[in-house]
Formats: sequence, C-alpha cells, structure tokens
Amino acid sequence: MVSSRQIDKSGVRRILVRATNWVGDVVMSLPALEVVKENFPTSSITVLARPWVVPLFKNHPAVDAIIPFRKGQGYITYCGEMARVIKLIRNEGFDLAILFQNAFEAALLACLGGITFRVGYCGDGRGFLLTHRIVRDEEVLKVHQVEYYMALLQAMGWSGTSRDPSLYAAQEDMEKAESLLYSRGIMEWDFVIGLSPGALFGDAKRWPADRFARIGDWAAEKWGARVLVLGSGNETDICEVLSGSMARRSYNFCGRTSLGEAIGLISRCNFFVTNDSGLMHVAASLGIPTVSIFGSTDPVATGPRGPKTRIVKHEIECAPCLKPECPTDFRCMLSIEPEEVWAEMESLKGASE
Repeated sequence: MVSSRQIDKSGVRRILVRATNWVGDVVMSLPALEVVKENFPTSSITVLARPWVVPLFKNHPAVDAIIPFRKGQGYITYCGEMARVIKLIRNEGFDLAILFQNAFEAALLACLGGITFRVGYCGDGRGFLLTHRIVRDEEVLKVHQVEYYMALLQAMGWSGTSRDPSLYAAQEDMEKAESLLYSRGIMEWDFVIGLSPGALFGDAKRWPADRFARIGDWAAEKWGARVLVLGSGNETDICEVLSGSMARRSYNFCGRTSLGEAIGLISRCNFFVTNDSGLMHVAASLGIPTVSIFGSTDPVATGPRGPKTRIVKHEIECAPCLKPECPTDFRCMLSIEPEEVWAEMESLKGASE
C-alpha cells in the first residue's frame, strides 16, 4: 500500500538508515539503500549499524557516514549506549529515518532522537513511534527479501527499479586478503575456490562438512584449485571438520579474519560453494560464481541474487520448514549428493568462462 502522507523531498537534507543486524539481510537491503540515494541525491545518508556488519557499508557509494551501535553486555551498558546514540542522533539533526530493521528499538531510537519523519514497517508494537507506518500485507511476505525492502520505499512513492545486490570491497581489505594468501603461497594467478560450510541459523541449513570436503578435493584435483575454508568464529568446529576430511590441502581461515578481510578473500575467489548464509550473499553480490545448497530455508525468499548463481535443492514435502534443527530425518540435505553439486559447479563454471 502507498502511504497517503508524502514527504517533501526538498526538505530532507540528512537521512538516517537503521540497518538490519545480520550479514545476509544487510546485503539483501543494499538495492533499497541505492534507491534511497537515487530519490534523495543531494541528501547525506548515515547508516546506524551493529559493529559486525559495518564493513558491508564502509565502501558503499550510497553511504556518507556510519554510526556503530555497540550494545555491549548488561543492562547498564545497554542503557548507556542507547543514551549515547540518541544524543548523537539529536546532534546530527536528521530529517528522515528509514528503518530497514523491524525492531521496536529502531523506532524508539529514531523517535527519541527527534527525527522529523520516521518510516518503517508496522510490527513489534512500534507503530505509534512511526510517522509513516507501512503495513506488511500477505503479498510482501511472499517475495524475496530484496523486494521486501524495496516495497517499503515503493509504499512511500519513492521510485526505483529492482536490482541484484552489489557489494564494494574496500581496498585495504583486498590488500590484506592478498597478503594473507601470499603468506600461504597462493599467487594472484592461482584458481581459488571458497567453501563455506556454516550457517548461523542452525544445523538444518548445513550440508554435511564431509561432502563439502569431497567438493574441495575434486576442485583441487580437476581444476587445480587452491581451496579456502571460510566462516565466522561460531563455525570453527564445522570448518575444522571440513579441512580435516580433505585429502588435499586446504587453507582454513574460519574465525581468523574480520568480516572485511573475509570479503577481501571472497573477492579473490574464482568460485564459491556455500549453504544459505551471509557469506553466500557476500559472494553473489561480489559477482563470484556461487553454488548454494538449500534445505530448510526458502530460496524464493533468501536465495542468492545474480547471473552467476545456482541453487541445489531437492523438493521434499517438509521443506522449507524454516526450523533451525531438523525434527525428522534431514532428507532435505542428506538427499543431496556431492556429485549433484559438482555437476552444477561444472555447468556454472562453463557458463561463466
């Protein structure tokens, strides 16, 4: 639905965008961020974001400034950070807040920060804090997340064509990645494949690590690839299983890099194989040929976007269940064999050359 109350664009000089909190969600919101800039080309855009997703915005051409939101541990620390951010928002004098994050807290910060116009989806009991409340109807809940964020802007009458996400790796992160690879004997001319066996949502999203290992061995044997294993600090166990299961050498960077450095490493990859995860969206948005393995989640809503992406998924009656742990026999993932994934990789590699 289109808001009946329009905002005079000429009076908007400073815009605050409250980012989502997770890597994949941030990447899927980037097309909408670009549309904000297109509709307000002379306005400055500041992103309020949790520290771990800040690298996704550091080099983005639509972003003029970033405010890290560090909640910390404990009630006192949280209240202190809320007070700091509210004061900072007030001092900056923002005219418009666009809330991609759906939480009550996001609307509260914008309201207490004195922002004149506050735009966001209704939900989480925050409607009274918004000046422009957009209702999420059944249709918007069925589309891809890229379109979900775009629909918020379209409801305000702000035009913009849909597009695939584009991520811009920072030069310093790319240089750091090259240094990390060089220190391990990986040269700029080497064919590099990245494997990402983790997924923070839960085990139901994770294809078995030993099957990723077979993919890595085949890539090394048949493509002469150098194999990188990537993931967050919470995924070190599964990444160690993958590396330990390979007959060929791999380079395990899981939990040993910042997100910015991981983006730099992925930008160096010639190919990427992954579960439905934040790094999947990073690779796809960097234009890296990416094969994604789906089980419990829905690629219609969260699949990778871009011409160099492929999805491997089996039609199982209980999938997508959207559960973090499988309550039955995990058929959605266990029925997918490495040979099937490899065939998709060969097909995509041939189409990308």
